Amino acid sequence: MNTSGDPAQTGPEGCRGTMSAEEDARWLRWVTQQFKTIAGEDGEISLQEFKAALHVKESFFAERFFALFDSDRSGTITLQELQEALTLLVHGSPMDKLKFLFQVYDIDGSGSIDPDELRTVLQSCLRESAISLPDEKLDQLTLALFESADADGNGAITFEELRDELQRFPGVMENLTISAAHWLTGPRPRPRPRRPRQLTRAYWHNHRSQLFCLATYAGLHVLLFALAASAHRDLGASVMVAKGCGQCLNFDCSFIAVLMLRRCLTWLRATWLAQVLPLDQNIQFHQLMGYVVVGLSLVHTVAHTVNFVLQAQAEASPFQFWELLLTTRPGIGWVHGSASPTGVALLLLLLLMFICSSSCIRRSGHFEVFYWTHLSYLLVWLLLIFHGPNFWKWLLVPGILFFLEKAIGLAVSRMAAVCIMEVNLLPSKVTHLLIKRPPFFHYRPGDYLYLNIPTIARYEWHPFTISSAPEQKDTIWLHIRSQGQWTNRLYESFKASDPLGRGSKRLSRSVTMRKSQRSSKGSEILLEKHKFCNIKCYIDGPYGTPTRRIFASEHAVLIGAGIGITPFASILQSIMYRHQKRKHTCPSCQHSWIEGVQDNMKLHKVDFIWINRDQRSFEWFVSLLTKLEMDQAKEAQYGRFLELHMYMTSALGKNDMKAIGLQMALDLLANKEKKDSITGLQTRTQPGRPDWSKVFQKVAAEKKGKVQVFFCGSPALAKVLKGHCEKFGFRFFQENF
Repeated sequence: MNTSGDPAQTGPEGCRGTMSAEEDARWLRWVTQQFKTIAGEDGEISLQEFKAALHVKESFFAERFFALFDSDRSGTITLQELQEALTLLVHGSPMDKLKFLFQVYDIDGSGSIDPDELRTVLQSCLRESAISLPDEKLDQLTLALFESADADGNGAITFEELRDELQRFPGVMENLTISAAHWLTGPRPRPRPRRPRQLTRAYWHNHRSQLFCLATYAGLHVLLFALAASAHRDLGASVMVAKGCGQCLNFDCSFIAVLMLRRCLTWLRATWLAQVLPLDQNIQFHQLMGYVVVGLSLVHTVAHTVNFVLQAQAEASPFQFWELLLTTRPGIGWVHGSASPTGVALLLLLLLMFICSSSCIRRSGHFEVFYWTHLSYLLVWLLLIFHGPNFWKWLLVPGILFFLEKAIGLAVSRMAAVCIMEVNLLPSKVTHLLIKRPPFFHYRPGDYLYLNIPTIARYEWHPFTISSAPEQKDTIWLHIRSQGQWTNRLYESFKASDPLGRGSKRLSRSVTMRKSQRSSKGSEILLEKHKFCNIKCYIDGPYGTPTRRIFASEHAVLIGAGIGITPFASILQSIMYRHQKRKHTCPSCQHSWIEGVQDNMKLHKVDFIWINRDQRSFEWFVSLLTKLEMDQAKEAQYGRFLELHMYMTSALGKNDMKAIGLQMALDLLANKEKKDSITGLQTRTQPGRPDWSKVFQKVAAEKKGKVQVFFCGSPALAKVLKGHCEKFGFRFFQENF
């Protein structure tokens, strides 16, 4: 779930020249200013100063640029030398820029590029893109590019041969003409796309249920306030405001709990109401009602305070202001005059809950503070019953539903403890748990559960998406990214524990594990990373998510960022299982056809897009994706039902001179070996971030039916995707906890 920044957005092709000219001019002014700052009085800069001025970190490219800019070979660069070189790059012809690229690769200046020079360049390209490959693979990349470019087979690449090789790759020559500002500093952060104009037809189409519920909610508050205020119009304005706010609080403080009835919401997702009510936004509405409750409580308190001040100032009043506000002596309220002190206690409790539920508390390693203070809702309800004479009537139905759900959840989760059977410690501090599946545990793809491990924290329950398919009968998979206090404790406890687990029969477990390692294809599990164990835990669930709609889609686009692939891992496995079940092949002529099966799946096409920051993150689910590709191997002649799209954001794209050679070599080797060098998949890993406009244009052009986009990842990327979906008229759903 961790991606750095928003996906890059490219502007219209027709505007590229104008935009580049403006950027180049601005960048040249910046370079000149940087030069004057770094160079000082002597007017010259050294190699180290050159790196600092242009923010070039990779030694190889910095040294090559410096050597080419230093035209008089003095060991330093003057401002005139720098401006002349950059002017050539900015305003020169494509051939001038290609010559510069050739000189960067021609390290010894011999006029040709030999295999060792090319290997050095590619090695530096790998470091720039944060890609780690063994030396053997680097040699294969080098030979693939060298043999392809060395047309005459004389053991060296000339300028003409490099030019011809570049022309064989669509888009590479065009990229050499992109603004020179990108050559030395890399692509700059591009502005975020403008948010779509509110209340457009596309916006209303994607948000009609939310807008309808918000309008109903606001209208209900206006009605409740007006009725309560008019009933007390003889008591003055302050009492009218207090009573109006109080009536709204009766509704809010009782209904706010309904939004967190996960079992009820999961049941509603299977009904027609899921098409009408914004069930996927239950947490956002819960938070909104929390803000409303705090705001109305403050206004309610201020209005009563004003009324108490007016009463205390009246000559006939037997009570002072503090007695009216803090004591039961005035007899205000229906239970022994406790309205005033319970009101003060309620306000303090609500403010405490409000502060401790802020994101800075929940996401800064202090989840326990949020959890325990939020449990004070029980005390809030109790005080509200004593505070307001009518609140118990509002709470009756929601309260019964709430306590029934809690009782059922507690009974089910504690009925029988399950055990964690295996643990895999994956890259980027991801813990893969294999939990024995209880016989009564029935779930759907994309569902999540709450997990409690007493050895980690006795009273803490945390939600995690189930990453295994429902068709997998024996175990439940969870992939947990270490991002908070509890998840870090979980990872570290297994990292520090005995690799073979506790208890007896250590040798038997070792033999079992080694057999498992030998039987796994294409996956080498290190002994210290794969652990068999028998740890007691409790699970509560399953609970539904927006991804349940996937099987009712015609063309589903699944987008996962980082560990956001977790819900889609379960879904992809289940989709392929159902697809294979619907597919039949004639044993005589080998003709294949799809036959309808009563599985409620309307899917015609699935596009899966996975965006990762670094190379090692792909290891989380590479074995699963490999299996999916194998299942799809026979689909090519009929049109693939499932397409994978992999992106690595740390890898430099072909629009960066420091990566052109590497991307060409990766393409050549992938075509030769029929697999990607970075992940080992048949699907080629694309460098950088997706161009969402082109991605969605391609999806729309396929015309496989109504498109629905499902996303799990960072909120920043969600906003970008939502804007593009509104532009193309796609439905957008986001995974939430």
